[in-house]
Amino acid sequence: MDVADFDYELPSQAIAQEPVEPRDASRLLIARTLEELPFTSFPSLLDPGDLLVVNRTRVRHARLEARRADTGGAVEVLLIRQLAGGEWEALMRPARRIRAGVDLTIGDRTIEVRSNPVDGVATVALRPDDDVEAFLDAHGSVPLPPYFRGELQDPDRYQTIFASDPGSAAAPTAALHFTPRVLEGIHARDVRVSSVTLEIGLDTFRPMASGSVRDHQIHTERIIVDEQVADAIAQTKARGNRVVAVGTTVVRTLESAADESGVVLPYDGPTSLFILPGYRPRVVDALLTNFHAPRTTLIALVAALAGDRWRDIYRHALDEGFRFLSFGDALYIEVSP
Repeated sequence: MDVADFDYELPSQAIAQEPVEPRDASRLLIARTLEELPFTSFPSLLDPGDLLVVNRTRVRHARLEARRADTGGAVEVLLIRQLAGGEWEALMRPARRIRAGVDLTIGDRTIEVRSNPVDGVATVALRPDDDVEAFLDAHGSVPLPPYFRGELQDPDRYQTIFASDPGSAAAPTAALHFTPRVLEGIHARDVRVSSVTLEIGLDTFRPMASGSVRDHQIHTERIIVDEQVADAIAQTKARGNRVVAVGTTVVRTLESAADESGVVLPYDGPTSLFILPGYRPRVVDALLTNFHAPRTTLIALVAALAGDRWRDIYRHALDEGFRFLSFGDALYIEVSP
């Protein structure tokens, strides 16, 4: 299986450079029939007794504008994920003159560079290291996707209405379409909503290099599945109803927490599950997602769930002017039994 198998031509004009307002004014494409619906009709695709699972992660205000303590030069620091011992993995710009031992300052904090950057990424530590989330909220900004060239009037537009657990460097964008109005429609159909956590790293945007797909090292991310979610899934399956995942992050989370028989167990830890064509989902029956960039692990996951028709689906979406990537439109995929 070659990376080129997941390539397609994505015109720049198809990439959404501003969010639609209201959120639920986006378009929704049904993969099986290529029927188009307004996103406000999404609840009609769910059956009473189904379970909708969302990612409750919140994007950190992790982009910091720091200064070198020695020269005063500006350095952008993007905290990607927290490591053991209070250290962080961070993307530095510019990184060419940053070395281990350099101190950066922002507000009342010092950012100690602990390792030489590799591809712009270094290990850093914040000192003092207390109340980090409050510090980031006060001094940082939300990192937006690298392909997004627009501006947001409200940074919370890149947060979902389910966001509660800070820890991600990117939003679970499939849930950006949801509004209280859509949720009311979902509850009115007697559909339960549960939440899990997957802390999204920047590698979610990283394309696969040329060659064999299996040579690509997928990013490792923390997931949390609590006992209530595991119980809700067990009850849903016992009734013969469906588990509908909102976003590829939820698919990876639920499939990672499932045993070989498909039973989801409570779990808090890392996952590096790489879902490729040939993978048969053990838990997820349907997926609501956005339209993803070529040559990414996200396209591979879509191909695994939608089958060989994924190219026809994407070609149709491009021909019909659907908006792609983070602030784009939505796609609903039912997994074949």
